[in-house]
Amino acid sequence: MKEVNKLEGMLGYGFHSLSLIETALTHRSYSKSNNERLEFLGDSILNFTVAAELYKKFPDVPEGDLSRLRSSLVDKDTLAKVATSLGLGEYIKLGGGELKTGGWRRDSILADATEAIFGAVYEDAGILEAQALVLRLYQPFLKNIPSVEELKDGKTRLQEWLQGRKFPLPQYTVVSVSGKSHDQIFTIRCDVTSHEFSVDAQGKSRRKAEQEAAKLAMIKLLDKQEK
Repeated sequence: MKEVNKLEGMLGYGFHSLSLIETALTHRSYSKSNNERLEFLGDSILNFTVAAELYKKFPDVPEGDLSRLRSSLVDKDTLAKVATSLGLGEYIKLGGGELKTGGWRRDSILADATEAIFGAVYEDAGILEAQALVLRLYQPFLKNIPSVEELKDGKTRLQEWLQGRKFPLPQYTVVSVSGKSHDQIFTIRCDVTSHEFSVDAQGKSRRKAEQEAAKLAMIKLLDKQEK
């Protein structure tokens, strides 16, 4: 693992206890003393900090939409983007198996380490410093929050469109699964029986493939509607 001085500079925070940042960057595959407990703590800090910021930023937005906005900001994908901007993968201690399979690039590992760092800062200096770190790292995302409608996932948009016109719901079928267990590719077919067409899409999980298939189906439906 690289020395953490550069990372501290990018975080804008210097640790009083270096053992905390070392623990935050230790994956369970490397040691029994790992970042899982700090990750648990950091997850709560992240959720509260982002929720409070959205509450202030959007005083007229209802609770359900605030929840959707928060979910889009605290999900694994966004956390992994934060981690990538910090070059966090270079600092994480991983066991041999994870190293061989490129664990330092895996979104879930990067996301967990990011949350663990939030927890480590809380343990090192308290809630205000931890929240300040969250807001610094999340500034680009908080400045460019998409609309609530844009945040609806593909499956939700497709379902609402069909239900609103009293059409049957789409059907999703696994066409194939390829690749090794740690790096699988799912191919999903989305059948829109009401309009007599189907589309196929791929993703690194069944959920992602279904979402992508739903997006393609929605595009096709809107295209048909315009003609």
